[in-house]
Amino acid sequence: MPIIKSLLETDLYKFTMWQPMLNGMQENQARYEFVCRNRPEFPLSELADEVNAELDYLCTLRFTEDELHYLGSLRYIKRSFVDFLRIFQFQRQNIKVYAEGDVLRITAQGSQIHVMGFEIYVLAIVNELYFRRLSRQNPHINPLKKGRALLSEKINLLQNTLLRQNAHDLKGYPFIFFEFGVRRRFSGEWQEEVVRTLANELPDSFKGTSNVYLAKKFNLTPVGTMAHEYLQTFQAMRGVQLRYFQKVALDKWVQEYRGDLGIALTDVVGMDAFLADFDLFFAKLFDGLRHDSGDPIEWGEKALAHYAKLGIEPSTKRLVFSDGLDIPTALRLHEYFMHRVPTGFGIGTNLSNDVGFTPLNIVMKLIDCNGQPTAKLSDSPGKTLCENPVFLHYLRQVFEK
Repeated sequence: MPIIKSLLETDLYKFTMWQPMLNGMQENQARYEFVCRNRPEFPLSELADEVNAELDYLCTLRFTEDELHYLGSLRYIKRSFVDFLRIFQFQRQNIKVYAEGDVLRITAQGSQIHVMGFEIYVLAIVNELYFRRLSRQNPHINPLKKGRALLSEKINLLQNTLLRQNAHDLKGYPFIFFEFGVRRRFSGEWQEEVVRTLANELPDSFKGTSNVYLAKKFNLTPVGTMAHEYLQTFQAMRGVQLRYFQKVALDKWVQEYRGDLGIALTDVVGMDAFLADFDLFFAKLFDGLRHDSGDPIEWGEKALAHYAKLGIEPSTKRLVFSDGLDIPTALRLHEYFMHRVPTGFGIGTNLSNDVGFTPLNIVMKLIDCNGQPTAKLSDSPGKTLCENPVFLHYLRQVFEK
């Protein structure tokens, strides 16, 4: 049975970034590279043949009419984009997988609108193949049994904490969270069980999933706006000065979505540099901000101070946290900010891959676009990513980091 059975089985933000890139950036050429940031239990290079077989199947898939109807029912998805997806099919020659010693190399290269979609499928495939083998090598571990026990503990913690908060504090903003776990899940089967369980057990606080396939299946809200690759693309766009790439990217987003999908990602070149570009125009138009690196309390305080400086009432905005969260951390952050600003929490690996094994920390990132390097200057040093040290140094100079 193939791992990816539907092209909806990806994060919503792949579609929401894809649409504006199709509308005005069709000429972009891009390269994406797979990276494993931690040490696996066995060399990932051993999975190369299996990954290739899964990609062979992925490249046969097309969107079904039912799936296209669902996407078209989302008010921010345009008919022209649905028409493009109706004829879309991944081209196998655009992605290469091979072993280089112990390292698994995966490169997707070509027209950006034809290769950007590979990312989430590749990560889900590598994860599931890895954990299938790890499970076979460790028959004494029952990952689904362990996962169900841990999920039950998380649900009990949430229910008890929120019940206590509601009994003693009626003035704070409510706790809401989302499941963001496609890219690092233990398996598709387990992610589906997690989402179904959360929807049944925590209907008042669980507000959706990034997995479009599961959102459709369980009638949940698909959640997501933009990722780093969207803003990074503008670092390499012809006619865009590097110093203003964030402003151009945000303006393009506003023009595309006209008030929908209003949570902006802040850490492509760090929070301070982002806020320098996030002027009154953008602060009023966007519904809030998403944290993905650096200290979350410090980040939140900077966001609130920025809104205060611009004379914007925090109650009209939302701060979304998504950096390596677990339930206790999300509850602590909610308690800290609950009387000052609405919050939301995107929890990924800790929900979709907490089953007794150490999760892989894998990414597939945009490395260059239009022959120019791109970079992320994260507020967490381990998340900074760039293949070209000269460009990274120049980017630091431009943004005084």
